[in-house]
Amino acid sequence: MHRRIELPAIARTAPLAAVFMLATVVACGDSRGTTAQPAAEEHVAHAATVQTASGAVGARAPNEMGRIPVLMYHLIGDKESSWGRERGNFRKDLELLYERGYRPVNMVDVLDRKIDLAEGLSPVVFTFDDASPSQFRYIEQPDGKLAIDSTSAVGIWLDFAKSHPGWGNKAVFCMLPAAAAGHAFFGEKNIEGQKSAWRFKKVQQLAAMGFELCDHTLWHAQLNKYSDAVVQEQIARGLMAIDSAVPGYKVRSFALPLGIWPKNKALAKSGEWTDPKSGKTVRYDFDAIFEVWGTPVPSPYSPAFNPLSVQRVKVTGNSLVATLDHLDKSGERYVSDGKANVVAGRR
Repeated sequence: MHRRIELPAIARTAPLAAVFMLATVVACGDSRGTTAQPAAEEHVAHAATVQTASGAVGARAPNEMGRIPVLMYHLIGDKESSWGRERGNFRKDLELLYERGYRPVNMVDVLDRKIDLAEGLSPVVFTFDDASPSQFRYIEQPDGKLAIDSTSAVGIWLDFAKSHPGWGNKAVFCMLPAAAAGHAFFGEKNIEGQKSAWRFKKVQQLAAMGFELCDHTLWHAQLNKYSDAVVQEQIARGLMAIDSAVPGYKVRSFALPLGIWPKNKALAKSGEWTDPKSGKTVRYDFDAIFEVWGTPVPSPYSPAFNPLSVQRVKVTGNSLVATLDHLDKSGERYVSDGKANVVAGRR
């Protein structure tokens, strides 16, 4: 059975403990059988009937206490590899998710509990690590204008969105500004035809289109090999580079290179570094930290949700299908109720 507990709108943004305390009071009342929120109402939720792009119809009961898949991609190219997704398979991933009732959200939407989806739909968070040209590539036209390469991840995404209503520009790009092999804000030094002068423009365009920007260090340093000072420099300089491209942008998430924590784990969340040239001190304090391996994350309304340890599903082979199948069969899938002041739970 599923049930909904209607909460005041503030519950959507209140601390987790407060949300669950209020939910308990509303649902159970006090020892005298009265409730602390007379206006609150409990009722059985009806299953949402959803028609997919393929025409298939399925019923999904709202369950906003369910789990959310956070997907991890690296290279998007000509073939499958341990860290690469063939571009045709990447588009099939988008089709699969769309047909099964998933829509993309940014990580900040999860953190702020602002998952604004219609009833019966489910959120999915895409993350793209390393800022390779395969993720976002330009083609220079004869007149000098730049066009997004339709075979890059961003190009495939934008083309898909044109024919799939409700598929917004929501994905998290965890970027490197100064790594090797063109992993420097999506390409430099004519690697894959990408000019260094285009790097900031790409970062700016991603932010302008609605995608989320994420720090991934300066050049993908394996943080457990370095001192506290170097760890903070790597993270802070990655953040400083993003700010140079998009001044004032609030970066709220950080992806651990290789999923490996620094020896001083606290420095992955917060720290500071002073530029010896300018004397400027760059401070960081993230709200979310992405790991590498794992399973779909608990709902942000769940006390089990830990934004400082966000596990991700590495999309390779049939891992995406297996993940979605498990969420459906286990009943653990997050399904929206379509109401801003309601947290629909499962019992």
